[in-house]
Amino acid sequence: MSLSNALRRTVLAGFMLGIVAALGACSFSPVYSGTLASQPSLNLAYAKPANRLEQLIYQELALRLGESTAETAPLATVSASAGGGDMLVTGNPSPAIPVEVKVTATLIITVRDGSDAEARSFTRTASANYTRSGQIVADNAAADEAVERAARGAAESLRLAVLAGLNR
Repeated sequence: MSLSNALRRTVLAGFMLGIVAALGACSFSPVYSGTLASQPSLNLAYAKPANRLEQLIYQELALRLGESTAETAPLATVSASAGGGDMLVTGNPSPAIPVEVKVTATLIITVRDGSDAEARSFTRTASANYTRSGQIVADNAAADEAVERAARGAAESLRLAVLAGLNR
């Protein structure tokens, strides 16, 4: 009986060591680790925003990726647009109508250091919801807030796309 218990423990210990060795050989590399974790700032120069959406996206990117005023810093140019509509069509006379707003943003990073590197382009879409209640002031405030949430979501998605693109 003691021989089988000892053999069972030995086999179990060998099996556990084998699993640990096999898992130790695996490597995972998420976007937020590796070489970019030690140098999180890309020090980009940003173009002038043409509207409020672009301004929000530029602010988020500058906060997360860094900002530079150097002439040779890569230039980040954002173009963004918003659209939206009612989420459902109904004959219900209820004043509460759900609305979805989508922001589509395109980020183009142009290298300005004199090299022949091509510009990199990233396009992302984010959405946010709000409820229209029939009160004009409240509806307008809710729509503005939803557009800002969607713009910030698009900016975060663009940031992750840039980090993933540079990590390749």
